[in-house]
Amino acid sequence: MFENLTDRLEGVFKKLRGHGILTEDNIKESMREVRMALLEADVNYKVAGDFVETVTAKAVGREVSQKLSPGQQVIKIVHEELVDLLGGSMEQIRLDGTQPVTIMLAGLQGSGKTTTCGKLAALLKSKGRKPYLVPADIYRPAAIEQLQILGKQIDVPVHPSTTEHSPVSLCRQALSTAREQDYDTLIIDTAGRLHVDEALMAELKDIQAAVALSEILFVADAMTGQDAVTVADKFNQDLEISGVVLTKMEGDARGGAALSIKRVTGKPIKFVGVGEGLDALELFHPDRVASRILGMGDVLTLIEKAEAVVDKKEAEELARKLKRSEFTLEDFLDQIQQIKKMGSLEQILGMVPGINKLKQLKNTPKPDEKELGKTEAIIRSMTKKERSNHRIIDSSRRLRIAAGSGTSVAEVNRVLASYSAMLKMLKKMRGKPSVMSGMKRRKVPKGMRR
Repeated sequence: MFENLTDRLEGVFKKLRGHGILTEDNIKESMREVRMALLEADVNYKVAGDFVETVTAKAVGREVSQKLSPGQQVIKIVHEELVDLLGGSMEQIRLDGTQPVTIMLAGLQGSGKTTTCGKLAALLKSKGRKPYLVPADIYRPAAIEQLQILGKQIDVPVHPSTTEHSPVSLCRQALSTAREQDYDTLIIDTAGRLHVDEALMAELKDIQAAVALSEILFVADAMTGQDAVTVADKFNQDLEISGVVLTKMEGDARGGAALSIKRVTGKPIKFVGVGEGLDALELFHPDRVASRILGMGDVLTLIEKAEAVVDKKEAEELARKLKRSEFTLEDFLDQIQQIKKMGSLEQILGMVPGINKLKQLKNTPKPDEKELGKTEAIIRSMTKKERSNHRIIDSSRRLRIAAGSGTSVAEVNRVLASYSAMLKMLKKMRGKPSVMSGMKRRKVPKGMRR
């Protein structure tokens, strides 16, 4: 999402690193470029101006550290201010107090409210909560059915809403049912409009008055940029929202909404949607996002994603196979599936520190999701014997595998060649005890543990 902004800031800091010392003139020149980069990223013009003014004041007045170069000094200040601009610290939704906790999602039509309800229910369920979904959008065709389908996919109960009842009465009924059946979290999906209007706000206020809400989350499409910020501010003025959910953060939006919304509305971003899957909802960490923007990666989120998809026993078994050179094509397929569960290749690579500099090099290949899919299809077209022993895959078998996977023999050959090269590399590593044992002993630094 922040790729263009990251590239622009990299250019600014590269120039700064070329200066032997920091002067007021070169700081101000750099900050003018930072301001332009922020405006191009669709950051609110006042927010961009205030940000640059604050960074300039701190950079000019700060004593030069012996440990940091002039360029690093400014990067450190920019990072601190970006964290503050994005909200300072992560804010969880309130789940304590009177049960069931009641969460209402509001926003314009098309922002992704209904899908976000399903994602939020799935996330809370994974944390041990007992959510109950409430379809309160009686206007949009199939809105109730859509939430019922989502509920079925994640095995979360959905209130039997009908268009014959008003949204307020549906919410009251759902609250009563939740109390009777010991559901601890009520998630209400509300109607949206193509624009903010009095009828929409009146209905949301009626629900707010009828049901004691723990949270009102405004759902905004990050792709709409400053329009999302303007609408969020209007909803906040009328409803006093408690937080924001930004959807489609995995897209090619410029990032202006994420960088402006907290400063304009005073309300934190609590969640971000990072994909289409029902597991693609993440807590918003301002410090981690700031690091990504500055090309520093996001190792903590990468570790958390890996921990979420990798089973400890399976990891130990894989380590044993690697040590004994027993890593088969079946294991290769398992690893591809685990990578896909972590998110897109672009997202995963975006969390690796320094990857942005690598992208800037000539002839650097871009991650290709289609190639990963082809590799998976090719391995799936093999028999169990072939996956266990790739050496038996002769020319006739390769022809059959290519036909079964919808690929060519050349592509099958490439997959097998890559796999063979991997086995050779693992064999060399096995011959170096310091490498393998170092991998086994390596621990996550104390400050990076969950």
